[in-house]
Amino acid sequence: MPTSGTSAPAHQLAVTAASSEEWRLVEEWAADEEWNPGLADTGCFHPTDPAGFFTGRLGDRTVSAVSVVTYSDDYAFLGYYLVHPAHRGQGLGLATWRAAVPHAGTRTIGLDAVPAQKATYERAGFTAAYESVRYAGCPAPADGPSPAEEYTAAHRDAVLAYDRTCFPADRRDFLARWLTAPGHTVRVLLRDGVLTGYGVIRPARSGHRIGPLFADTPEDAAALFDALAAAAGPGAEVVVDVPETAPATQELALARGLAPVSRATRMYTGPAPAVRQERVHGTTSLELG
Repeated sequence: MPTSGTSAPAHQLAVTAASSEEWRLVEEWAADEEWNPGLADTGCFHPTDPAGFFTGRLGDRTVSAVSVVTYSDDYAFLGYYLVHPAHRGQGLGLATWRAAVPHAGTRTIGLDAVPAQKATYERAGFTAAYESVRYAGCPAPADGPSPAEEYTAAHRDAVLAYDRTCFPADRRDFLARWLTAPGHTVRVLLRDGVLTGYGVIRPARSGHRIGPLFADTPEDAAALFDALAAAAGPGAEVVVDVPETAPATQELALARGLAPVSRATRMYTGPAPAVRQERVHGTTSLELG
């Protein structure tokens, strides 16, 4: 493997769509960057748009990656913008970006930017919509049982309809995998037979990650959070990305003993898509929206 100072002109880079198996290397890079991917993420993410996961190669070495996942005719999401540390500073990331982003066509593109890259994305035409904070820790148990219920197939249509109000596109195919993936636990909350929120927790490289956490009210979000944290087991580390648009849920995370560990900025090309943002208490994934 060349050192970071080795010259490798970007014009030598071959950027192609990556298979699910090839993408697992990129997931390892994400783990090395402490993004803490879920154990079943690639299996859930890649089928969403198999043509939207790109890697750059120099000869037989994979050196860069980015995903540009199309959810609908109007919306795409960009993530996993990575260059292997041994190949940074050579323009390979930009070359990969230029080859991959046209996959989105004229769609609005969303992404979650780490602070160091926010200005880079602004220069590329992205506008900040809001910030989110990642909280992590071993939550203190709630007082009393949560009213949240286990998800069953009977809840499927209601969950799909609710999710559509919180996300800029219909993602039923993705959710079919996300709600049933190995290790994923889903809880729902109903009031008078009407769904008022749902959430998912999944095992990750470190601890468990909650996402999404969608609910009508902060109280509903708290009930779902407590049920999901309990499902992870006593003493388990829990991670959740909470938008600044849900300040009560940020306070809940702190009250339960979690601490802020990182920040990200949601950005879009063009106006922010119309969603029920007040229902979004935890992002599904910073890599896929």
